[in-house]
Amino acid sequence: MKLNTLFKAKHLLVLAATMALTGCTKLNEVVLDEVLGENASNPASALASAYDRLGKSTFVDHGGVFALQEYTTDEALLATRGSDWGDGGKWRSMHEFTWAPDNAIVTDNWNNLTSGVTKSLTAIKEATNSDVPQKSLYLAEAKGLLAYYTYTTLDLYGQAPYRDPLNEKAPLEIKQAATAIDELITEVEGLIPNLATLGTQSTHNGRFTKEAAYGLLANMYLNRAVYKDRYAATFNFTEKAVNGNDTDMDRVIYYTSLLINGGKFGLATNYFDSFSINNTAGPELIFVISQKIDRIRNGSNSFAYVCVERNQRPSPVNRGTNAACVSPEFYASWNGNHDDPRFSRKYQYADGTWFTNDAEGSVPASDVVVGTSQPWFHFNRGIMVGQQYGPKLTPAGGFEMVGNRIKVSELYMEKSSGTKMDFTPELNFDDPTKAIFAQDQINRGARVFKFEYDPGDGNGSSNVDIPLFRLGVMYTLRAEAYFRKGQTDLALADINRLRTSRTREAYYNNARGVAISVLDEATLYKEMAFESYWEMYRRPQMIRFGKFEKPFSAKPTTQPFRRIFPIPQTTLDVTKELKQNFGY
Repeated sequence: MKLNTLFKAKHLLVLAATMALTGCTKLNEVVLDEVLGENASNPASALASAYDRLGKSTFVDHGGVFALQEYTTDEALLATRGSDWGDGGKWRSMHEFTWAPDNAIVTDNWNNLTSGVTKSLTAIKEATNSDVPQKSLYLAEAKGLLAYYTYTTLDLYGQAPYRDPLNEKAPLEIKQAATAIDELITEVEGLIPNLATLGTQSTHNGRFTKEAAYGLLANMYLNRAVYKDRYAATFNFTEKAVNGNDTDMDRVIYYTSLLINGGKFGLATNYFDSFSINNTAGPELIFVISQKIDRIRNGSNSFAYVCVERNQRPSPVNRGTNAACVSPEFYASWNGNHDDPRFSRKYQYADGTWFTNDAEGSVPASDVVVGTSQPWFHFNRGIMVGQQYGPKLTPAGGFEMVGNRIKVSELYMEKSSGTKMDFTPELNFDDPTKAIFAQDQINRGARVFKFEYDPGDGNGSSNVDIPLFRLGVMYTLRAEAYFRKGQTDLALADINRLRTSRTREAYYNNARGVAISVLDEATLYKEMAFESYWEMYRRPQMIRFGKFEKPFSAKPTTQPFRRIFPIPQTTLDVTKELKQNFGY
């Protein structure tokens, strides 16, 4: 079930979409000066609007939260590629750590997240003042969404705005991460009795259920020590939890275990199924952003096509953007693990033909993009390196064919036609301090094809749900918590469960991943990324493991103040309650 059937009333969804389109987008308009509830008409539509903000760029676009959580890490970077992706340097500033309070990515994400805060507060007000039968459920979900938006804002900016939605004269409050993290944990734990168990009360994994709360609480407890002392050289991960009894790591283990052992979820043997088209019912998906091509709010294909080169086409009317890649350091971390089922996977067509991406040939044209007559070409999945192969276009705009099959050819870069599409792990910037490629260097960088490229409607839309909390990631959180408690054997068991539950494709006889025998901190750090890469977890991982300040690629050694981002200058100019973060 998708978000668009959330309340089983089309007019509510149209209203929610209209609200989102006509609502303000700047912080001073959305959060600080808006009268809460002025756009809401009932609790269902107000709640739908709060959910809608998750998928309107915020958590589904590579320029949204992804840019802050991934482009600042070794897992992803977006260099300037010849004539593309200059944009005033905003993209490479994430990799070079030169962002400032006027950075467009920093500003846009603050606005999107605080818009989510406002929409959640409005939903809380509408639910509180209603008498609908679902009042307690709607109220709990709205408060859960508020906690998620607030937690993410605190994670990225160290502070977040709040205004009591039930008091029209309430002053603006600025929540600070060091104290607000405990308030959030207490709030979410208190919501659990009123949240639906997944699958009951018409809920699905696109709604904030008890299980979503467990995932959020596990994340909050794992990062609580960082929030308590953001710039510390080391963090106290084993301090007493909010309840005063257990430690933070005990609570991580408790909440992840509820998800791991609860019987509702299981690890997919094909790792990439969780990121595939029509993944809605995926066994690992705990809380997702439901996406659908439906003319109300078409899903975003950004995480898929942001790595795909412009001459790589899943259909004749689609292409990639030749943008993001991984750092050489992250690619090298997979040395000795290229047979891990999470590293890559070849595609097999229904007639048995394998696309192996290493030679010319042909594949059947029997697959057709849904709702069109366009042939559908399937790329391999995972981390792509080396010479790339695929269909070329004819002058008439169709795929080159061999009889009734799609011809597979050696590919060249679209904007550098003499440059082979050879994705090199090495980047070798001419100026090692600047993430800039010349036009004939735009092939460089290993690419991530983790999310399936949905040909969709030809306009960048997608039916791929975006996981926010996924069972495989919960195993990594629990493994880290066990490790920090000194229970290395239990941590190793969780890591090996992830490794051995995944299988390779039939091309490799469905071979299972191989267990490891020893787990130290460096290995745990790598293994967590093998499972969660490209899912907006890397920046917090690097901070917890003391890696965020270290140099790699064009990133220099940096200072701890960059563990959080600045408050946008445009916001400070109109909001006296907010103070700029240290170092900016």
